[in-house]
Amino acid sequence: MTQDVRGVVATAKGAPVTVETIHIPDVGPGEAVVQVQACGVCHTDLHYREGGINDDFPFLLGHEAAGIVESIGAGVTSLAPGDFVVLNWRAVCGSCRSCRKGKPWYCFSTHNATQKMTLADGKPLSPALGIGAFAEKTLVAAGQCTKVDADADPAAAGLLGCGVMAGFGAATYTGGISRGDSIAVFGCGGVGNAAIAAAKLAGAAIIIAIDLDPRKLAWAKEFGATHTIDGSRENTVERIQALTNGNGADVCIEAVGNTHVLQQAFYSRDLAGTVVQVGVPTPDMAFPAIPMIDFFGRGGALKSSWYGDCLPSRDFPMLIDLFLQGRFPLDKFVSETITLDDVESAFHKMERGEVLRSVVVL
Repeated sequence: MTQDVRGVVATAKGAPVTVETIHIPDVGPGEAVVQVQACGVCHTDLHYREGGINDDFPFLLGHEAAGIVESIGAGVTSLAPGDFVVLNWRAVCGSCRSCRKGKPWYCFSTHNATQKMTLADGKPLSPALGIGAFAEKTLVAAGQCTKVDADADPAAAGLLGCGVMAGFGAATYTGGISRGDSIAVFGCGGVGNAAIAAAKLAGAAIIIAIDLDPRKLAWAKEFGATHTIDGSRENTVERIQALTNGNGADVCIEAVGNTHVLQQAFYSRDLAGTVVQVGVPTPDMAFPAIPMIDFFGRGGALKSSWYGDCLPSRDFPMLIDLFLQGRFPLDKFVSETITLDDVESAFHKMERGEVLRSVVVL
């Protein structure tokens, strides 16, 4: 049946978010209604509020979420009411050219709910990343729900829905970090520290964290960094080379979304190393001025990483299992728990670098 819930909405570019009444239609074929238990405050939501993604206002924000399936639509066989799920924004189609090639993590035709959630006056909402989980309940495509072990804390589990998965995957899948490797991670927020935690899990020998904020460098040590570099005080490239016998790191992760930082990462890698950009740039940023002879002469790879090249059906249950075994510290990413009414304040804390993740708990 249709129902009304509370949710956080960005109504106009740059305007503070507000808590509004959200109308959820009766679940349709291939869809699910999820009772949201927790949702992380991600920088991508701030990008939506600032008009950095598109201008399809109003947005129902929130996408790093976990909750309980309340109802399912016709044709849904992978879920049942009562399932504990982590929401994902890459619900693979199984039939596009990438899926047919056996690379579903590059799916070009991911699913979202067919119906629209609306404001109380009937105005359609654009759910952030097709999810819209800063709400008591949300309507999604059934494929956006990944069932995981219900023993996991929702506040921690939901973070797999975006930032933690993006950083973990950037190191593990895009970067291919392995035992004995060296890695340099530029930017030690939630995504960067997830890459650091992934490198530790993989057995990397040298894990270098780079940031301008001493507080974030301290966090990086907790997640497994063996060395830290304050980019405001040291020559980052020279320091990384010194820590890697003059060679540069095997894998360099750019987790900031900044032209200058990407250039630093490029010159900080080993000759046959890999640079991975997972930080989200703004639309006005251009590729750094790297001479083509340098690109040609250094070999290796320069890659972007979208959602950490993850496959939610494979990766979410695996990482939840590792978390419950005490081998992957999902809970350390939760800096504070808040309510729906605190999201605007949480955006400001995030901008000031005071938190890894504020998490809305419902």
